[in-house]
Parts: sequence; structure tokens; C-alpha cells
Amino acid sequence: MVTRRVFASALDFSALRAELHLPADFPADAQAQAEASARNPVLPDLDRTDIPFVTIDPPGSKDLDQAVCLERRDGGYRVYYAIADVYAAVPADGPLEAETWRRGQTVYLPDGNVPLHPVELSEGAASLLPDQVRAAVLWTIDVTPQGDTQAVRVERARVRSRAQLAYPGVQADCDRGALPDAIALLPEIGRLLVERGLDRGAINLPMPEQDVEETADGWELTLRAPLPVEEWNAQISLLTGVAAAKIMLAGGVGLLRTMPAPSLEAIEKLKVAAAGLGIEWPAGKSVGRVIAGLDPQNPRAAAFIDHTADTLRGAGYTAFDGTPPEQSEHGGVAATYAHVTAPLRRLADRYATEAALALFAGRPVPAHVRESLPKLPEVMAETGRVANAADRGAIDLAEAVLLEKRIGEVFPAAVIDESQIALDSPPVRAKCAGDLKPGDRIQAKLTEADPVKRRVRFALA
Repeated sequence: MVTRRVFASALDFSALRAELHLPADFPADAQAQAEASARNPVLPDLDRTDIPFVTIDPPGSKDLDQAVCLERRDGGYRVYYAIADVYAAVPADGPLEAETWRRGQTVYLPDGNVPLHPVELSEGAASLLPDQVRAAVLWTIDVTPQGDTQAVRVERARVRSRAQLAYPGVQADCDRGALPDAIALLPEIGRLLVERGLDRGAINLPMPEQDVEETADGWELTLRAPLPVEEWNAQISLLTGVAAAKIMLAGGVGLLRTMPAPSLEAIEKLKVAAAGLGIEWPAGKSVGRVIAGLDPQNPRAAAFIDHTADTLRGAGYTAFDGTPPEQSEHGGVAATYAHVTAPLRRLADRYATEAALALFAGRPVPAHVRESLPKLPEVMAETGRVANAADRGAIDLAEAVLLEKRIGEVFPAAVIDESQIALDSPPVRAKCAGDLKPGDRIQAKLTEADPVKRRVRFALA
């Protein structure tokens, strides 16, 4: 882990909240509906509390969307994946549903989140907290020894998580060979699904995660590479999203998460960037394979991974009703894919899940859901821009505070494109003035670090 401490008595995110028009409290009528749903939860008839689910999330999480249990079976594996049943807790055409459409998704900030749903639901009655019977959408997916999906079932069920686990603890248990029974197969299945995806041409991005946290001494900015268990757990979500997309495409109605595959020109630019960062790209290797061989803890590798993420452009939601969309695949997944595993945090998942449930059961998709699907791409795009701006703005503020007393210092860096550089250390990527050639190694002089503008700038030294 690379840790950078920001020595400041406080970082004030109020200006960022105001700039992005982030909502505070929920309207009284929406709040009342949430509290009523929390007091009187609707539980499905099917009881699957016998399955020993566990949840795996970042430390301190309370909005628990997913619970998992993995089993070995003859000829492969069985994946049980329980997803919080949010649709059952949000009355259609009511003030709570309207407010969730305004918010679109949860926005995460260091000084407090702006949740999609009131905490009575998102961190309470709808969250898959341990030792609580909860309404869930249960996916049962059988996987072959080669990593192919063999059978899928999706239905509503009552479930009960046995434990709330956090990634660091799960990784520690994995490293000493002591994973809980419910996820003992996670490394085996996770690695298998990663390899199956790379064979398809998938691009898995182990993006270093920057966090800003308040400590007794001020604020701390950390850059942390993801743990292996995080990628393996993400593969279970991807497996489910691919299954949901197939159900919706077969049924002729739904909502996909789509993105064009990188163009040949984009890949050539990535190769130039890789050369400048000292990253080997053997002939014939795919982008995904190159990235799979990198250590995200290395600042240069982190910069390349970040640059690859920028190359994967055009991600969005695509609704369809009748003819499947021309662009139906997600280039990063290298398959058709849908968001259905985070309904507490993303609005779209709630409706895509309802479509999949109906189609799998051979029922018509509810009119309310069918009418909502084509409206979701625009809502998710706009609220996604706000969520991304909040995340980037918080990091920009912390970086500007970190560097504001280092104006005039010179840093070794690699040129990513004609206007951006990646410092070796600290691993910051920023704008740089001068005649820059992608792939070159340079010395960059810090010319601006403005916390008010949340801006960092360099010039060729």
C-alpha cells in the first residue's frame, strides 16, 4: 500500500456538495414510505434460510446488496448469489420511488454518503445484514469445470446471512488457508472465471483505489491496490450479470450494460503508453492479458491501468423491447452483461432484475417495469456523471492539499498523452504543459496546487 498523509486540520467537502447539487435529507413523504416498508417487510414464500450465505464488502459497509455461498457439485460448481430485494420495499408510483429516480445511485464522499435509499432500508431492513431474515432475489448458477455457465435459476426467496465479512479479513483467511466453508471455493472459482474471461478477451482493471479518511492527525489519502479476493468476488457478480443479460435477450426486453470494445487505434496508443511506462507487451498478447500480468502496487503499472480505463469509453445502459440492440456487448466483459447485483446502490439494477425474474418465470414483464426501462439510460448517465464528479472532486481536493506546499519541485514522470503525465511518486496523474510526446520519460515541475479550485498542474522542467 502506498500511503500519502494530508497534513490538514480539515478538508471541507461542502463546496463540492453544493456544486454538484447533492441532496441532503429525503422528502418527508418518501422518508415515511421507507420507514413503513422497514416496519412491515414483504417476505417471499420460498424459504432458503438453509443456505449458509455470507457477505463480503469493504470494512464498515452497511448497505449489503449481495450474499454468496459456493458449493462443489458433480461436474463443476454451484453458485448461490442472493441479492437484496429492493423492488419489494419501494412502492411503485410513490414518492420514495420518485426520489430514487432523482438520485439514481448512491454517491460516496469521505465525510458521508448520499444514499439512493433512506438508511432505514439501505442500511437496515433491505440490507443483507447477518442473522436477519431478508427478502432476496436468489440466483442459482451451475458452472462447468471449464468456467462455462451450465444452468441458471432466479427466484424470490427468504435468506439469512451467517456473517458479515470484510475484504482484508477474507484475504487474510485465504492466505492462511482458513476461509469459511461458504466461500472456501472462492479462489478456485474466481481464478477459473478470470481465466475464462481473459480467453474471451475480457479486460479486468485492478484499479488502485484512492480513499480519503479523517484521522486524529488530519486527513489521510491512500492509494491501495485491490486484493485478489475482491476480483474473485467481482467475478461472481459478473457471472450473474451475464446470466441476466442472456435471459433478457432471449425474452426480447430488458436493460443491458454496454460498451464498445477498444478500437485498433486505441490499442496502438496503449502500446505507446506501455512503452513509456516500461511495461512489456509481448506480441500477440491481448490488453487483458497484459494487465493481468501487472502489479497494481507499482506506480507505473497503476498509471497504465488508469490510462487503459480511460481508453474503455462509451459505457452506458441500453434498453430494448423487441429487436435486440445492435451494440449489445460490453467490451470490458467481452460478453453481453447487465447490472442486477447492486440494487441498494444503483437504480437500474432494480428494474433489470424485475425483467429477468418475469422472463425466467414465463410471465409478462410488469407494465410499470417495461415503461421504466427506456427511461433509465438517461437517468443513469446523468447521475453517474454526478457520482464520478464527486469521487474525482474529493480526490482532487486531497491531492491539491497534499501538494500545495511543494510548488516548484520537480518530479520524474512518464508522458501518458499529449497533455497528461503520470508521476512515479507520488502516483498522481495530472495535466502538464509543454511539448510532450506519449511514451517519453520527463522531469515535471509542479506549477499549481490549488485546493480551492481542486486543481494540480505541471510544466515540462
